[in-house]
Amino acid sequence: MIGRLRGELLEIEGPMVVVDAGGVGYEVQLPDAVIVQLPLIGERVDLLIRQIFREDGVSLYGFLLPFQRRLFDLLLSVKGCGPKVGLALIGQVGEDAVATAILAQDAKILTRATGVGARLGERIILELKDKIQEETFLRKIASATPARKPAPPADELVDALLSLGYRRNEAETAAHEAREQADDVQDQIKVALRLLQR
Repeated sequence: MIGRLRGELLEIEGPMVVVDAGGVGYEVQLPDAVIVQLPLIGERVDLLIRQIFREDGVSLYGFLLPFQRRLFDLLLSVKGCGPKVGLALIGQVGEDAVATAILAQDAKILTRATGVGARLGERIILELKDKIQEETFLRKIASATPARKPAPPADELVDALLSLGYRRNEAETAAHEAREQADDVQDQIKVALRLLQR
Protein backbone atom coordinates (compact mmCIF):
# COMPACT_ATOMS: atom_id res chain seq x y z
CA MET A 1 0.00 0.00 0.00
CA ILE A 2 1.23 3.48 -0.86
CA GLY A 3 0.72 5.80 2.12
CA ARG A 4 2.87 8.77 1.13
CA LEU A 5 4.32 10.12 -2.09
CA ARG A 6 7.21 12.55 -2.19
CA GLY A 7 8.74 13.71 -5.45
CA GLU A 8 8.71 16.15 -8.34
CA LEU A 9 5.38 17.54 -9.53
CA LEU A 10 5.34 16.79 -13.29
CA GLU A 11 1.79 17.66 -14.41
CA ILE A 12 -1.47 19.17 -13.19
CA GLU A 13 -4.48 18.27 -15.30
CA GLY A 14 -7.81 19.14 -13.69
CA PRO A 15 -8.15 17.21 -10.43
CA MET A 16 -5.28 14.88 -11.37
CA VAL A 17 -1.54 15.37 -10.95
CA VAL A 18 1.48 13.30 -11.92
CA VAL A 19 4.25 12.99 -9.33
CA ASP A 20 7.67 11.57 -10.23
CA ALA A 21 8.92 9.50 -7.30
CA GLY A 22 12.07 7.49 -7.94
CA GLY A 23 11.69 7.71 -11.71
CA VAL A 24 8.06 6.48 -11.73
CA GLY A 25 5.23 8.87 -12.60
CA TYR A 26 2.24 8.34 -10.28
CA GLU A 27 -1.20 9.68 -11.22
CA VAL A 28 -2.94 11.06 -8.14
CA GLN A 29 -6.43 12.55 -7.85
CA LEU A 30 -6.74 15.48 -5.46
CA PRO A 31 -9.51 17.60 -3.93
CA ASP A 32 -9.81 21.13 -5.44
CA ALA A 33 -8.67 22.68 -2.16
CA VAL A 34 -5.40 20.71 -2.36
CA ILE A 35 -4.82 21.49 -6.07
CA VAL A 36 -4.73 25.25 -5.34
CA GLN A 37 -2.10 24.75 -2.63
CA LEU A 38 0.34 22.78 -4.78
CA PRO A 39 3.81 24.11 -5.60
CA LEU A 40 4.81 25.00 -9.17
CA ILE A 41 5.43 22.25 -11.73
CA GLY A 42 9.00 21.00 -11.39
CA GLU A 43 9.05 21.59 -7.63
CA ARG A 44 8.96 19.00 -4.85
CA VAL A 45 5.58 17.89 -3.49
CA ASP A 46 4.71 15.72 -0.48
CA LEU A 47 1.29 14.04 -0.46
CA LEU A 48 -0.48 11.70 1.94
CA ILE A 49 -2.00 8.93 -0.17
CA ARG A 50 -5.03 6.68 0.03
CA GLN A 51 -4.71 3.78 -2.42
CA ILE A 52 -7.99 2.19 -3.51
CA PHE A 53 -8.21 -1.13 -5.35
CA ARG A 54 -11.18 -1.75 -7.64
CA GLU A 55 -12.03 -4.32 -10.31
CA ASP A 56 -11.13 -1.86 -13.07
CA GLY A 57 -7.78 -0.83 -11.55
CA VAL A 58 -5.96 0.94 -8.74
CA SER A 59 -6.46 4.64 -7.94
CA LEU A 60 -4.42 7.00 -5.79
CA TYR A 61 -6.01 9.91 -3.91
CA GLY A 62 -3.80 12.58 -2.38
CA PHE A 63 -4.08 14.97 0.56
CA LEU A 64 -1.91 17.51 2.35
CA LEU A 65 -3.27 16.98 5.88
CA PRO A 66 -3.82 13.80 7.93
CA PHE A 67 -7.36 14.93 8.83
CA GLN A 68 -8.27 15.29 5.13
CA ARG A 69 -7.29 11.66 4.53
CA ARG A 70 -9.08 10.41 7.67
CA LEU A 71 -12.25 12.29 6.69
CA PHE A 72 -12.02 10.83 3.17
CA ASP A 73 -11.84 7.32 4.69
CA LEU A 74 -14.88 8.02 6.88
CA LEU A 75 -16.87 9.40 3.95
CA LEU A 76 -16.11 6.29 1.88
CA SER A 77 -17.65 4.14 4.63
CA VAL A 78 -21.05 5.73 3.88
CA LYS A 79 -23.15 3.89 1.27
CA GLY A 80 -23.45 5.98 -1.89
CA CYS A 81 -20.43 8.11 -1.06
CA GLY A 82 -17.61 7.09 -3.40
CA PRO A 83 -14.17 8.61 -3.93
CA LYS A 84 -15.49 11.32 -6.30
CA VAL A 85 -18.02 12.52 -3.75
CA GLY A 86 -15.46 12.33 -0.93
CA LEU A 87 -13.03 14.49 -2.94
CA ALA A 88 -15.84 16.93 -3.81
CA LEU A 89 -16.82 17.37 -0.15
CA ILE A 90 -13.24 17.98 0.99
CA GLY A 91 -12.33 20.06 -2.05
CA GLN A 92 -15.46 22.18 -2.48
CA VAL A 93 -16.81 22.48 1.07
CA GLY A 94 -13.57 22.00 3.07
CA GLU A 95 -12.72 19.36 5.66
CA ASP A 96 -13.45 21.60 8.68
CA ALA A 97 -16.75 22.82 7.22
CA VAL A 98 -17.80 19.22 6.47
CA ALA A 99 -16.99 18.15 10.04
CA THR A 100 -18.86 21.16 11.46
CA ALA A 101 -21.89 20.50 9.23
CA ILE A 102 -22.02 16.86 10.33
CA LEU A 103 -21.83 17.82 14.02
CA ALA A 104 -24.47 20.56 13.54
CA GLN A 105 -26.60 18.12 11.48
CA ASP A 106 -26.75 20.65 8.64
CA ALA A 107 -27.20 18.62 5.45
CA LYS A 108 -27.68 21.80 3.41
CA ILE A 109 -23.97 22.65 3.71
CA LEU A 110 -23.01 19.16 2.52
CA THR A 111 -25.23 19.50 -0.58
CA ARG A 112 -22.93 22.29 -1.83
CA ALA A 113 -20.58 19.55 -3.03
CA THR A 114 -21.10 18.04 -6.48
CA GLY A 115 -22.91 14.71 -6.24
CA VAL A 116 -24.35 15.24 -2.76
CA GLY A 117 -28.14 15.43 -2.62
CA ALA A 118 -30.29 15.98 0.46
CA ARG A 119 -30.74 12.24 1.01
CA LEU A 120 -27.01 11.46 0.88
CA GLY A 121 -26.28 14.49 3.08
CA GLU A 122 -28.66 13.15 5.74
CA ARG A 123 -27.11 9.67 5.51
CA ILE A 124 -23.58 11.08 5.94
CA ILE A 125 -24.71 12.93 9.07
CA LEU A 126 -26.53 9.91 10.48
CA GLU A 127 -23.62 7.52 9.95
CA LEU A 128 -20.69 9.80 10.78
CA LYS A 129 -21.87 12.10 13.57
CA ASP A 130 -20.41 9.99 16.42
CA LYS A 131 -17.18 9.28 14.53
CA ILE A 132 -16.66 12.96 13.67
CA GLN A 133 -17.38 13.92 17.30
CA GLU A 134 -14.67 11.48 18.42
CA GLU A 135 -12.26 12.72 15.71
CA THR A 136 -12.85 16.37 16.69
CA PHE A 137 -12.24 15.53 20.35
CA LEU A 138 -8.95 13.79 19.51
CA ARG A 139 -7.84 16.76 17.37
CA LYS A 140 -8.56 19.16 20.25
CA ILE A 141 -6.51 17.02 22.63
CA ALA A 142 -3.64 16.86 20.15
CA SER A 143 -3.62 20.64 19.65
CA ALA A 144 -3.76 21.24 23.42
CA THR A 145 -0.83 18.91 24.15
CA PRO A 146 2.36 20.98 24.44
CA ALA A 147 5.02 20.08 21.95
CA ARG A 148 7.97 18.21 23.39
CA LYS A 149 10.94 20.39 24.09
CA PRO A 150 13.75 19.82 21.62
CA ALA A 151 16.76 18.05 23.05
CA PRO A 152 19.52 20.46 24.06
CA PRO A 153 22.32 20.73 21.51
CA ALA A 154 25.22 18.35 22.04
CA ASP A 155 27.96 19.88 24.16
CA GLU A 156 31.18 18.99 22.37
CA LEU A 157 33.42 20.14 25.20
CA VAL A 158 31.55 18.25 27.95
CA ASP A 159 31.34 15.14 25.75
CA ALA A 160 35.11 15.24 25.17
CA LEU A 161 35.76 15.44 28.91
CA LEU A 162 33.27 12.62 29.65
CA SER A 163 35.05 10.41 27.11
CA LEU A 164 38.27 10.96 29.08
CA GLY A 165 36.64 9.47 32.16
CA TYR A 166 35.62 12.57 34.13
CA ARG A 167 32.26 12.67 35.94
CA ARG A 168 29.49 14.83 34.39
CA ASN A 169 29.35 17.40 37.20
CA GLU A 170 33.16 17.83 37.05
CA ALA A 171 33.10 18.07 33.24
CA GLU A 172 30.28 20.65 33.20
CA THR A 173 31.96 22.84 35.86
CA ALA A 174 35.32 22.72 34.06
CA ALA A 175 33.66 23.38 30.68
CA HIS A 176 31.87 26.45 32.06
CA GLU A 177 35.13 27.93 33.39
CA ALA A 178 37.07 26.98 30.24
CA ARG A 179 34.59 28.86 28.03
CA GLU A 180 35.23 32.02 29.97
CA GLN A 181 38.98 31.72 29.35
CA ALA A 182 39.06 30.57 25.69
CA ASP A 183 36.93 30.74 22.53
CA ASP A 184 38.25 27.83 20.47
CA VAL A 185 37.08 24.31 21.46
CA GLN A 186 40.64 22.90 21.33
CA ASP A 187 41.88 25.66 23.68
CA GLN A 188 38.86 25.15 25.93
CA ILE A 189 39.72 21.44 26.24
CA LYS A 190 43.29 22.31 27.27
CA VAL A 191 42.03 24.82 29.86
CA ALA A 192 39.44 22.36 31.17
CA LEU A 193 42.05 19.60 31.53
CA ARG A 194 44.35 21.95 33.48
CA LEU A 195 41.44 22.83 35.79
CA LEU A 196 40.54 19.18 36.32
CA GLN A 197 44.12 18.19 37.08
CA ARG A 198 44.49 20.67 39.91
